[in-house]
Amino acid sequence: MQRYTILWADDEIDLLKPHILFLQQRGYDITPVNNGSEAVELSDSRHFDIVFLDEHMPGMSGLEALNQIKNNKPNLPVVMITKNEEERIMEEAIGAKIEDYLIKPINPSQILLSVKKILDNKRLVIEKTNLNYQQEFGKISMALLDNMNHEQWADIYKKLVFWELQLDEVDNRDMAEILDSQKVDANTNFCRFIKKNYENWLNNPNVDRPLMSHQIMKKVVFPELSANQSTFLIIIDNLRYDQWKVIEPVVAELFKIDKEETYYSILPTTTAYARNAIFSGMLPSDMAKTYPELWKGEDEEEGKNNFEDEFLARNLKRNNLNVKFSYNKIKQLEEGRDLADSINNLYGNALNVIVYNFVDMLSHARTDMAMIRELAPDEAAYRSITKSWFIHSPLLEILKKISEKKMKVIITTDHGTIRVKKAFKIIGDKNVNSNLRYKQGKNLGYEGDKVMEAPKPERFFLPKQNVSTAYVFAIEDQFFAYPNNFNYYVNFYKDTFQHGGVSLEEMIIPIISLSSKNA
Repeated sequence: MQRYTILWADDEIDLLKPHILFLQQRGYDITPVNNGSEAVELSDSRHFDIVFLDEHMPGMSGLEALNQIKNNKPNLPVVMITKNEEERIMEEAIGAKIEDYLIKPINPSQILLSVKKILDNKRLVIEKTNLNYQQEFGKISMALLDNMNHEQWADIYKKLVFWELQLDEVDNRDMAEILDSQKVDANTNFCRFIKKNYENWLNNPNVDRPLMSHQIMKKVVFPELSANQSTFLIIIDNLRYDQWKVIEPVVAELFKIDKEETYYSILPTTTAYARNAIFSGMLPSDMAKTYPELWKGEDEEEGKNNFEDEFLARNLKRNNLNVKFSYNKIKQLEEGRDLADSINNLYGNALNVIVYNFVDMLSHARTDMAMIRELAPDEAAYRSITKSWFIHSPLLEILKKISEKKMKVIITTDHGTIRVKKAFKIIGDKNVNSNLRYKQGKNLGYEGDKVMEAPKPERFFLPKQNVSTAYVFAIEDQFFAYPNNFNYYVNFYKDTFQHGGVSLEEMIIPIISLSSKNA
């Protein structure tokens, strides 16, 4: 066990010998001094793991010593020990970034607890986290053998994300590899579950089925609309549940989290299908039939997402909601800044929709740009970049301004992404779409059953370009690649984040209801 060194400054240090002996018996090396000046000098010239400072000492006070120690060594932990219970002293010490504040008289156990919290915290947390996950591992493994419903699958996914984030914090690669293996097993079983149930969810209204993309507006957003309060619907494109969890603490500083739920994205889990389903309140084949002028074909680049505001307008009208609404799509940094500057202009609307495309751009950039590939080699790094972006983004500035008013905010997404690792060979003609996680066409060729097939697209409420059109979805962590230049595409796309297929990460996605703390 590592021996820690402690510098203890107190003008009555001789009276603290029992405390010092108690710590020494437990493996800590103590250097005692009786004034602040010597504490500053020693802490600057020698290595200590922690400093105890009495607040009231003759000559240089504890607070003065604290400020000088922190100026010299900002990361050196300091514990203030004092008889003074004056709030001003506490606040000044806390403002100077002390690690703990103890009120005399103190007992040895208090001191030991403070030391362990500061110096042994990481080791103790790692040991406890590992033990807890080992216990949870068995429970999750047993659950994966059960015949679970959609709610239980969402719960399992949330648990896996919880442990993923816990293991991120303690940086335990061995345990993280075990969790990765369990996630693979979970996705294998989840894909079987979707193959078995998805078609039935869409075609049988009497079965137990999850909330899905085309129901979001009617069941979640529209009930919040009021003439007396503005509701903001913020769709952060491509936001996975784990990415939401890393930005949640930042959002929670501004808003009360009234409800955190998940819903299931429709297939294909792409912006073109899933987000249009959100705005229109329809499944894709119904959109294509009802509004052929708004639904564009696969061969029309980006065409499908040019009419989201019109889909929304018609959805509101169909539901007899004669309300003022706004729609803003943010694709560039300057667009976000402009919206942040003019956000006050939207407060008179019953509904304000903001589509924020950054996470989608990041996932594609990760495929295309070497630098992003270096910055986000795995899920933990991908989450870290998402949080860093969010903290410095105009979107956070927009949320800060909204939080100052009495507003309702709903944050959600249209689909998630999965890091793909294995290539699946498929053959298609020149008219087959380019997405790596689903293919649509009339001449699709592949071997094996490691895909989800939709030979009758009408059963999946997917439009058909011709009579023999079929859809095929990649499952688990696979991606489609053509036999031509197969090795090149495998190396290029392996370990990139893709969407369009069937996985926990793509289909089970967050929808969060917020209300302002500060209004």
